[in-house]
Amino acid sequence: MGIRESHTFSAWKWLGFVSAVWVQTISGNNYTFSNYSDAIKTLMNLTQLQLNNLSVAKDVGKAFGLLAGLASDRLPTPVILLIGAIEGLIGYGAQWLVVSQKIHPLPYWQMCIFMCLGGNSTTWMNTAVLVTCIRNFRRNRGPVSGILKGYVGLSTAIFTDLCSALFSDDPARFLVMLAVIPFAVCLVAILFLREIPQSTSVAAEKEEARYFAIFNIVAVVVAVYLLTYDLIGSTNHVFSLVFSVILLILLASPLAVPIYAFVKSWRLVGFEADMERQQPLLKEETTSPPAETKEIITEVAAAASADDATVLVEKTKPVIGEEHTIMEAMQTWDFWVLFTSFLCGVGTGMAVINNMAQIGLALGHADVSIFISLTSIWGFFGRIISGSVSEYFLKKAGTPRPLWNAASQILMAVGLLLMALALPGCLYIGSIVVGMCYGVRLAVTVPVASELFGLKYYGLLYNILILNLPIGSFLFSGLLAGYLYDAQATPTPGGGNTCVGAHCYGLVFIIMAMASLIGFGLDVLLAIRTKNIYTKIFNSRKPKKSLAASNGQ
Repeated sequence: MGIRESHTFSAWKWLGFVSAVWVQTISGNNYTFSNYSDAIKTLMNLTQLQLNNLSVAKDVGKAFGLLAGLASDRLPTPVILLIGAIEGLIGYGAQWLVVSQKIHPLPYWQMCIFMCLGGNSTTWMNTAVLVTCIRNFRRNRGPVSGILKGYVGLSTAIFTDLCSALFSDDPARFLVMLAVIPFAVCLVAILFLREIPQSTSVAAEKEEARYFAIFNIVAVVVAVYLLTYDLIGSTNHVFSLVFSVILLILLASPLAVPIYAFVKSWRLVGFEADMERQQPLLKEETTSPPAETKEIITEVAAAASADDATVLVEKTKPVIGEEHTIMEAMQTWDFWVLFTSFLCGVGTGMAVINNMAQIGLALGHADVSIFISLTSIWGFFGRIISGSVSEYFLKKAGTPRPLWNAASQILMAVGLLLMALALPGCLYIGSIVVGMCYGVRLAVTVPVASELFGLKYYGLLYNILILNLPIGSFLFSGLLAGYLYDAQATPTPGGGNTCVGAHCYGLVFIIMAMASLIGFGLDVLLAIRTKNIYTKIFNSRKPKKSLAASNGQ
């Protein structure tokens, strides 16, 4: 591969990553249910249990992400993105028709189906983005996961703040945004997101680290900008328009990285041409090795093939850290420890996110948009910080990534207990803590799964782990929060119910805090069991760095 071709591939890889960031920016629509759940509850005269089960139906859509996982090894990335875009347009489009009262409220079972479609749409988008980018940046899985999952966390705040700025929190217009914007962004990403041949040089790895630092900085600027707007609020229409325009410019700014990479590749055209003119003899000699060399290569290859065959006969089961099929992964204790600890982390987080509107009302807050945005923004910080920090400590000291999940579980338990006490300002602090810990869990688990079980079947493996979202939503939100809330609630005229006071969710928070502590124990166990794997990853990068240092001398 020539110098120009190498840098051109690099530029296209970064352009694909930018489009992946945009897809993730709009694929957090599953976390926005609280923005329009009250409208659905009122129009359809639902109890809290019925409303929570609608939310569960949305999350059950993620269970069908197994289809996206299976398709990721058989269909090209553009097709997977297109399927997700169409599903989202139909699912959220139908919800818009109901909330805007363009049609009469649909039967409950039909609403469940459209909720499920909307929820499933993001699994196709996430699978296309994560599988492609993890394979394109194999040596920087932590930063890739942190940045991409971070933008998912920001997605809720972006949708919420744009709707607040432009449409005064109108739930019908909010659903139009959820239906149309993801569809349009996925159509753009279809043009650029694809797997690119890898470069394993030290220079390429350093270049990736520099570029990821730029993406991290831009993401943090976007998060701080959104947080500032949430604290200031919209003062007038002109201010809201200016906010929206600046936000869109910030979201477009990562394009500077692939543009720079393309310019860099074009500048190398002349350099490569000069090199080819100056070294024609060397090129001719190296392109055609002597016949004796060919014979030696053939013999070595044959011997290697024989050795490989022997190894395959002797080795019947892969060990942790090697490529696993799905069945081989599911036959290990480590998979189920990871799966269960993930359930404890994301299940409790999903329950708080799905019930934020009712939690806010119970604790005396009529407008909960600030808490939804806080959860989203601090979820972003949890994702992006944990991705980069876990990668740094892995490279510097071989620290097992599951330890970061364990730390997040402890902090999650503290946040939940704080909300159970219903102290003044507890919902502000609780929203920040729950959002951040939920983000850490999502960002860290992505590279952990690939490091323990390999990348060959990663698309399907990822979606099996994501089954914890609908399972956790059903257990903690649909059953636990739904039943305990209804037991405390007062019926309202015309159907439905309401509850005000700390008692509405107090026991729910305590039980979820206990689940978080169980998750902490499981994460510590997984860190102990996988310590050797992370030591091997740490040691595998030492020779490369030492070689680079010796070459530079």
